[in-house]
Amino acid sequence: MSKTYALITGASQGLGKAFALELARRQISTILVSLPGEGLDFVASQVEALGQEAHCYETDLTQKENIIALAAWVNEKFLLSIIINNAGCGGTQRFQDVSIDYLDRIIQLNVKATALLTHQLLPNLMKRDKAYVLNVGSVAAYSPIGYKTVYPASKAFVYSLTRGLYQEFADSNVFFSLVNPGPMMTNADSSARLQQQGFFATMGLLSPEEVAGISIRQLFKRDSLIMLNWVNRLTWMVMKFLPVYIRLPLLTNAIRKEINRA
Repeated sequence: MSKTYALITGASQGLGKAFALELARRQISTILVSLPGEGLDFVASQVEALGQEAHCYETDLTQKENIIALAAWVNEKFLLSIIINNAGCGGTQRFQDVSIDYLDRIIQLNVKATALLTHQLLPNLMKRDKAYVLNVGSVAAYSPIGYKTVYPASKAFVYSLTRGLYQEFADSNVFFSLVNPGPMMTNADSSARLQQQGFFATMGLLSPEEVAGISIRQLFKRDSLIMLNWVNRLTWMVMKFLPVYIRLPLLTNAIRKEINRA
């Protein structure tokens, strides 16, 4: 039987790195993708220390030609059984204060790269008996939010794309799943910032390792919309059933306070 691989974007740190190590512990080799100069080789060495292969590919996924080149390289050299579209970016700023490049990067990475890379690698996945696509969204996808604006919109796209593909490929060998993490303790800075936001911001807070572990376990159980814990599920329910004219000003006011404290 030919060896198959998992491809992970945004794999140099945070949740992407956690996914790589979680898969390695499950005896799954990986193709690790990140921007150049982000220490991807170090992550690869950690995967290899767990007894699995790790192949690195450094590129900027905001550029269409780079997405096409990555997919061509993968399709020529590897058999895929898993794609994890983890790469993404966002931020909290006043819309009129950001640069056009700031806005463009969020759209190109969160929206274009997720859709185009999945499209280009899908024929590879369809050759397997079982294959999986896990898209990393965000709880921000559940509602528009002032001072974040484009980021929640981009993650709403990821939500809609993934759910649509799940239904379209329901009778195929390729299973599509979505996880919508909340804030994570990725480093000392993010942990300190979350602590400043009070009890509700830190309630049910998970580390990248915990998110990766739950996500992979549920992916293999064919859970199409992965809920990480009771807080994640409660957030989904509140966002789903609380009218937008109530939740939108509440969320926006919370973000405005964060900006004013900065």
